[in-house]
Amino acid sequence: MSEINELERRITRALDRIRDGIATVESGSRQSDDSTALKAQLDEERTVNAQLEERIRALKERHAAEIMALASANSGAEVRHADLETALDRLRQANEALRDNNAALRAALADGVADADMINDALQAELEALSAQQAADAAEVEAILTELKPIVQEAR
Repeated sequence: MSEINELERRITRALDRIRDGIATVESGSRQSDDSTALKAQLDEERTVNAQLEERIRALKERHAAEIMALASANSGAEVRHADLETALDRLRQANEALRDNNAALRAALADGVADADMINDALQAELEALSAQQAADAAEVEAILTELKPIVQEAR
């Protein structure tokens, strides 16, 4: 950004010199060889101006490319975040079902009723909770590895 500001200052100074030269030429206060020198300076300043404008254009293109790369990386992070949130929601639901089933099983056992279906439901809820925990862990590991990959590649 500081390069762009410096280039803008140089362009402004060049344009000011051009205006001064044109005003001088138009007023006719200079001799013809001064006029020729001013025209040469004007041409030189126009060349410098064109070069500076080209550099500004190149900087803007590079800046736009960097913004696109950052936006792409950000969208990937948003997808990973959404996947992790989904896995965590599934884990929360499975843990809630497990707590409910265990509470019902404890109540049944306290009453002296041992129901095979209730025990089966509790075991299924526990398996679902373990599966959800594994999915959440995998999503978290994937997110961490994705973030570490560019750092490791830079280090090489």
